[in-house]
Amino acid sequence: MELVEAIKSRKSIRGYKPTPIPKEILANVLKTAIRAPSAMNIQPWKFTILGGKVLDELKQALQEKFLAGVEPYPDFGPYPHFTGIYRSRQVELGKSLFQLMGIAREDKGKRVEWTLKMIRFFDAPNAIIISVEKEVSDFLSIFSLGIISQTITLAAVDFGLGTCIEQDPVFYPEPIRQITGIPESQKIAIAIAIGYPDWDFPANKLESTREPLDNIATWLGV
Repeated sequence: MELVEAIKSRKSIRGYKPTPIPKEILANVLKTAIRAPSAMNIQPWKFTILGGKVLDELKQALQEKFLAGVEPYPDFGPYPHFTGIYRSRQVELGKSLFQLMGIAREDKGKRVEWTLKMIRFFDAPNAIIISVEKEVSDFLSIFSLGIISQTITLAAVDFGLGTCIEQDPVFYPEPIRQITGIPESQKIAIAIAIGYPDWDFPANKLESTREPLDNIATWLGV
């Protein structure tokens, strides 16, 4: 697939077929993605790739934390709270998703179910957790982690895979470390759900909007 086509066709996938991805394909996705640029070529990323019983165990542990009412304590700061246009875009996305999923605003039960689905990596058969050594977890390293995350999602498209970059599963780093063995010396940054898309799943029909270029670009001397 051409790169521009992959960029335009990529979307966040929130419903997956149960079929596990072969290890060879996951490895090829990551081998492609690690060609991504990083600040001064430090390549700060670490990958933990999950599937099978290990992923099932982690999904259960994260779900239990949420249902017990444990406040999120991610390694990278508190949950963001946006205002203004940023909040508006966030709300627009949520409304669109809930409309597709038939989740009414007042239906607290279904809203909780949806949150649990997010925490469970949208029930994807595989997941990738990206972490970074604490000694290099400055701004440039975090910027590099954003680049590698994007590159993974684009490489996955070429293999017929869907992805969703997520913060919710890393809200509780303690059970992640206990189950995966990620050491305390690493900060857990982000998670990526990955699998074969279930195109019949309602949320996968979402086409999120983008701000017109003229609203966000300043042209000088061109």
